[in-house]
Amino acid sequence: MSRIPPLPALKAFLAACRAGSYSAAAEELNVTHGAVSRQIQTLEDWLGQKLFERAGQRMAPTSHALAFALEVSEAFERINDAAQRYGKGSASMLLRVSAPATFAMRWLIPRLNDFHEKHPGMLIQVQTATTQQISLAGSFDLAIRRGSPQTDHFSAQAFLDEWLTVVAAPSLLARLPLDSLKDLSRHVLLETETRPGDWQQWLNAAGSTEHGTSARQRFDHFYVTYTALIDGLGLGIGPMPTLEHDVNVGRLVLPFAGLRTPSRRYYSLTPAGVPKTLVHRKFESWLLEQGSIEVTQ
Repeated sequence: MSRIPPLPALKAFLAACRAGSYSAAAEELNVTHGAVSRQIQTLEDWLGQKLFERAGQRMAPTSHALAFALEVSEAFERINDAAQRYGKGSASMLLRVSAPATFAMRWLIPRLNDFHEKHPGMLIQVQTATTQQISLAGSFDLAIRRGSPQTDHFSAQAFLDEWLTVVAAPSLLARLPLDSLKDLSRHVLLETETRPGDWQQWLNAAGSTEHGTSARQRFDHFYVTYTALIDGLGLGIGPMPTLEHDVNVGRLVLPFAGLRTPSRRYYSLTPAGVPKTLVHRKFESWLLEQGSIEVTQ
């Protein structure tokens, strides 16, 4: 069986690392300087490793101590999260949802008021992940990802189909009309490094070859490309219905709405073996309602 260091010693250690000295930690914990010193000595003896060294008039954490403190802090945060989720009362009404950044900002968050109106008191905490961080590591109750993972570690439920098409700011098309595919060559095509091949995929689906002379502008993440789109810097390939809200309020238009790529499916993923709380089940049902996918039981 694994052994865990004494919790009072860990508490004093984390306070000293945060505060940068024994004296400041003692003030934070409302104990004496000597009490903090003894607890840290206990932890050093337990680990067999020196954690603090003298720096002038104070004891400062070593680089080894700071690295250890980071992992211990994360462990305490996970314990706190678990206590909130599985405790009684309002804390158990919290659901932590991990979602790709663009999907969260442009599709999920604009719709959350609808969920809260239907389920008052239930809390949704959204955690965003960039394309480079899209793995299913981390601390969450439910993850939203495009594509079903090929693993037994998660149960998956489809809720939304997404496709790609050309998007643009109305102000851009007012200056430079886009009446046919041939007009693409008159426009700057905005590309995203984290979404390579989107333009080519759409051009193939549209059967277009009128793009060889188009100027290109590339950005690292789609939410940067999105800003350039809104500012009218060029044409982009956008995911629908992820950008549906932007189209509905007039920020973006779809000049070739009928020309789209084959759809890709979004799933809600739940770690296998984890019991679903009431808010978890309600949120999954709400996703299905919003995504309008008929799921065969």
